[in-house]
Amino acid sequence: MTFSGGSALTFLESLDASGRNGGQGGAAGGRGGIGSGGGEGGADNAGNESRGVDGTEGEKTQIIYHISGEDMGENVHRESDTAEGGCWGARYTLCLLMFLGITLIYMTRVCLSIAIVAMAGTSVTENNSSANVCPYPAGWNDTMGEAQHGEFDWDAATQGLILGSFFYGYVGTNFAGGRAAELLGGRLVFGLGVVLSSLLTIVSPFCAYASKELFIANRVLQGLAQGVTFPTIHMMMATWIPPRDRARIGTMVFSGVMIGTVVAMSGGGLLSNSDFLGGWPSVFYIFGGLGALWGVPWFLLVHDRPEHHPRISQAEMNYIRRHQTTVKREEKVAIPWIDILKSVPFWSLMIAALGYNYGFYTLLTELPTYLSNIQHLDMASSGFMSALPYLVMMVATILWGQLMHLLISADKISVLMVRKVSTAVCMYVPMAALVVLCFVNCDAALALAVLCVAVGASGTNYSGVSISEQDIAPNLAGTLKGITNTVGAATGIVAPLVTGAITQGNQTLAAWRIVFLISAALYLLVTTVYLVFATDKVQPWNFPKTEKDSRRF
Repeated sequence: MTFSGGSALTFLESLDASGRNGGQGGAAGGRGGIGSGGGEGGADNAGNESRGVDGTEGEKTQIIYHISGEDMGENVHRESDTAEGGCWGARYTLCLLMFLGITLIYMTRVCLSIAIVAMAGTSVTENNSSANVCPYPAGWNDTMGEAQHGEFDWDAATQGLILGSFFYGYVGTNFAGGRAAELLGGRLVFGLGVVLSSLLTIVSPFCAYASKELFIANRVLQGLAQGVTFPTIHMMMATWIPPRDRARIGTMVFSGVMIGTVVAMSGGGLLSNSDFLGGWPSVFYIFGGLGALWGVPWFLLVHDRPEHHPRISQAEMNYIRRHQTTVKREEKVAIPWIDILKSVPFWSLMIAALGYNYGFYTLLTELPTYLSNIQHLDMASSGFMSALPYLVMMVATILWGQLMHLLISADKISVLMVRKVSTAVCMYVPMAALVVLCFVNCDAALALAVLCVAVGASGTNYSGVSISEQDIAPNLAGTLKGITNTVGAATGIVAPLVTGAITQGNQTLAAWRIVFLISAALYLLVTTVYLVFATDKVQPWNFPKTEKDSRRF
């Protein structure tokens, strides 16, 4: 399954077909068994024997309800191959729209990183003859060594404050958004987050012209709106997607991060360098408008849970229900704060989120500035070149997710090993690349190649630590992702401020080496902690206390 195939018309027709064929799917689901015996045996939450759909006794299939080791058997593969419920299930509609939603929120989030180069201009360092400063290429900005002037007089420290202001809001709503999604439903919370942030993006140019303070306030509000989105996505994936499918489907959904970044940086660079709708303001108008329009299909087609979906086939419903102890259930679970705070696996996720996000946000927010001020790429080239590493990341993310899914399906690797290997690649490889970047000096092509490796390898995160909250506590996936994403979002505030403080009036190779080495050191530390303490086992505190003592793990 991919998100790119077929037209919109075919997509909508498939939804109607799923609804019409629901009864047929149910019959098919009733006939297809997990084992060699007749009915499709279900199981209660303790993994005990239960009745099949056709009334016969189902087999005891505890392997279905464990994430690693035990669920690698032949029965699981037979189930996965026959219970899709058609070529396009309701959960794929959800994932497609989540993918588009992520794409659009990243377009609106990242567009400032490229537009600010046109808004504030580029700086020029006086000691251009120094070995610590790259020489300007012939014809740079049509004039040798001439800086590009913007409409706003913002120095490096001010730009760092503006770029980081989004995360002041973003850090404040991750936990609240995750919990709200568990209590109110992901359809409402995620939909409002995307639409409201898009509307705020549309008015961003007016705020910038009014005052720097109003523009910063607007970015803070955008962060508040988007803070609810990622915890909600993880909660909805924990509800709809069994663990064995999460690496494959999750990488498709989260590839929207890279696609949104590529579109924002490449398209934003071209728009900022044009006269269309005033140049850089068009970036905000167009990207924000697309996000607002996305809300129409989201609210029309998406439902919170499989049981609430009017067009889901019975076969797809049965497939999801057979994994009921490793997907989120409908009843609300109180937050077991003491158990969470004492959980070593949870703390390993927290620490990993801190290091990964600091490095990623440093590159995400500062890459256009580095390529413009240090490597002296012009505005149009800077946007395209800034987008290239994220294009590599998108391809790597999808291919890696498919590879991990194939290895799991062939019993070559456990889910826990997928999480650990993916996390090691997504942080150790960028760590090494950033160290190498300190020695490329003024070779722009080599610098870009190294950045492609650093950013591209980060995409394996979406098969690794990024979805680990769904593994250890599916009933609390929104809450846990809200907590870990709050820590990650805080680095989005710190990273631009640290970079701005280091490079303020000091746009030199030596200054940027410090920026890169800080990220590399964090990558090394947090990844090692995660690899030692991570697990994919569902934790006892995931379940209501009345049931916890009766469960076997």
